[in-house]
Amino acid sequence: MAGVRAGWTGGRLSAGLFAAVREYAYRKAGIDLVEGKQEMVAARLWRRVRVLGFESVEAYWEAVRRDRTGGMEADLLDALATNHTGFFREPAHFEFLRRRIVPDLRERGAFTIWSAACSSGEEPYSIAVTLVEEMGEAALTRARVRASDLSVRALGVGRAGIYPAERFEKWSAAWRRRYLLRGKNGQAGRCRMRQEIRRMVDFERVNLMDPLGPEGPYPLILLRNVMIYFDRAGQERVVAALTGKLEPGGYLFIGHSESLNGVRHELETVEAAVYRKAAGGRA
Repeated sequence: MAGVRAGWTGGRLSAGLFAAVREYAYRKAGIDLVEGKQEMVAARLWRRVRVLGFESVEAYWEAVRRDRTGGMEADLLDALATNHTGFFREPAHFEFLRRRIVPDLRERGAFTIWSAACSSGEEPYSIAVTLVEEMGEAALTRARVRASDLSVRALGVGRAGIYPAERFEKWSAAWRRRYLLRGKNGQAGRCRMRQEIRRMVDFERVNLMDPLGPEGPYPLILLRNVMIYFDRAGQERVVAALTGKLEPGGYLFIGHSESLNGVRHELETVEAAVYRKAAGGRA
């Protein structure tokens, strides 16, 4: 392992290697690794070096650069993405969903809500539970949640739907009985979302910097706590693409710590972190 630290200078990546990784992450996924992120990037690349058994950070980077399958690209972008989430995080959004959006959804047939940066699945499952609570069994057949993320590892957690039991401590006993299966033996201390809830959610890898495909339009798209990873140009590109995927009158949720101030867009502000596409298609 003598070569492992060749790309490191005082615990940081060399300037050249950091610049190369920074340019790659921006070009491939719009991730803006601003100056000051060197130590974070170094730690995460080192972790992948150890897990995958490379001799050095440079060897790992060279494998990423030469790979033509997309697997190493996904591995690097996974390592650089930060996946922090929780069930019913930012509860004001779920109250808005219940109060303002669900009443309209009850009057229609099948529909899909898109959790566009779903991380490890807590957000889309929170949406599914909210819909079932508000719509009853009709939600099980009429509602779908499209759950996408850049991270393959996070999506794997979401598909499995298994989480530490402490994540559900704030859920009522009725909700825990209704929506969770408690693990036994090797899975003790963990809970799994019940099958009928898991069936409502479809997980897939989506890079928001790529063409978004034919899916949609959606009455609601959630892109929460992701804008901070893009520069202004990236923010405008992503918001424009997602606006095109909203149905007329559809809503976009961003994180409450985020804002579209200074970002060109065609949405009207409804309240903090809630935006709407005009019913005629433009704001």
